[in-house]
Amino acid sequence: MDDVLLSARDLTKSFATRGAADTPPALRGVSLDVRAGEFVSIVGPSGSGKSTLLYCLSGLELPTSGTVEIGGVDISRLSPNRRATLRRERVGFVFQSYNLIPSLTVRENVALPARLSRRPTDDAAVDGTLARVGLAALAKVYPGTLSGGQQQRVAIARVLATAPDVVFADEPTGALDTAAGSVVLDLLREAAADGHAVVMVTHDLDAAARADRVLVIRDGALHRELARPTSREIFDAVEQSARRSAS
Repeated sequence: MDDVLLSARDLTKSFATRGAADTPPALRGVSLDVRAGEFVSIVGPSGSGKSTLLYCLSGLELPTSGTVEIGGVDISRLSPNRRATLRRERVGFVFQSYNLIPSLTVRENVALPARLSRRPTDDAAVDGTLARVGLAALAKVYPGTLSGGQQQRVAIARVLATAPDVVFADEPTGALDTAAGSVVLDLLREAAADGHAVVMVTHDLDAAARADRVLVIRDGALHRELARPTSREIFDAVEQSARRSAS
């Protein structure tokens, strides 16, 4: 469909380990679609493969087999340089660590992706994005003077200023208190409402419940898909997948 911004088919991922010929694969035949305007959370226990899945979906890792398409482009067929260009132009990342440049002001951090891409900086777009995340008054300060929640909002503003097709968030609220985390989740929710596809990996079931869909992964495979679930429903699905895995 035309509104599918991210598509994966039959993804597998194996990591060679010295002296361990029978290391189980990190991903086992994962398929999914994420559409424009959709916010999707991926949950599962530690070691379930959720972070590996995010890295393969975003092109930070290549799958062992299967395909990933971003905006209709099969990223596995691209050269490393073209894949890096696609990530820079069509993908945004929000990590638990904010990855801000301490020697640059808030405004300069938000404008940095355009500079790195050698594109003209759209001053109005940068200022508008800072206003959108509630940081217009702090544009000229340095990241070290900000709270963790404010720094994460700068990181989100930096992503949104590039207008990516897909926003990938890896534990974006993991280092934040409840109030600051709620603001960050609101911004990701708004990004989806604006037509981006948002994919978030999280261990926080309350955060996961803010998404349109929740994918439960265990042992490298998708076990359940839930539509607008409560945190309790997510917990029950994770526990159920654990029982099936153990049986």
